Amino acid sequence: MFLSIVIPAYNEENRLNPTLEKINSYLKNKNFEYEIILIDDGSEDSTVKIALESELAKKGKLILVKNEKNTGKGFSIRRGILASSGEYILFSDSDLSTPIEEFDELFLHIQSGYDIAIGSRSIEGADVRVHQPFYREIMGRVFNFLVQLLVLKGFVDTQCGFKLFKASAAKDIAKELKIDRFGFDVEMLYLAKKKNYRIKEVPVIWLNSPISRVSPVSDSCKMFMDLWRIRRMHG
Repeated sequence: MFLSIVIPAYNEENRLNPTLEKINSYLKNKNFEYEIILIDDGSEDSTVKIALESELAKKGKLILVKNEKNTGKGFSIRRGILASSGEYILFSDSDLSTPIEEFDELFLHIQSGYDIAIGSRSIEGADVRVHQPFYREIMGRVFNFLVQLLVLKGFVDTQCGFKLFKASAAKDIAKELKIDRFGFDVEMLYLAKKKNYRIKEVPVIWLNSPISRVSPVSDSCKMFMDLWRIRRMHG
């Protein structure tokens, strides 16, 4: 198995089918073995039904992992990484805000010697074609400032949901991850840097999805608290 694509999904009946169709279209002409690991995070809609009826599932390329209840994006990606069998592991948001074709760009850096390549919406060369609402962009800048101040220096965008790992690095890090929700990206990169993995931040295309489950107030507070937890748990 060459590539495992890990996708967390929670109540994604409106976005999942186009995402799986785009991934299938991109991968069907590739000359390597791949698997899609979809982690259903306690969905209450038709997410599971759509996944099982997809072309990828019919071809035997989709593996469904079900959480008993909604536990969080970090928890889901951790399960997906540990369930994967690919030599390389890509995780992507279920809305494909970063197009799947950007895998090619990230993989170039893995080939050049990096262990991890992370998509970035904020460094020179990034192509943000559909922006977030202004208040979310401000939230992102504030959060990144706090990340740099409190936990982890050297990355402009820790939160872009498009990251590629050598499987050995991903599994090594995943075994120590403890944060279940949105702060897991920072925890993952913190551990990667602590373990001396080589990480490259790569500019990518990005199109904001108008559907977001991140609360500007409550989730921002939780993410801030996660930064303190990372320092306490791993510092």
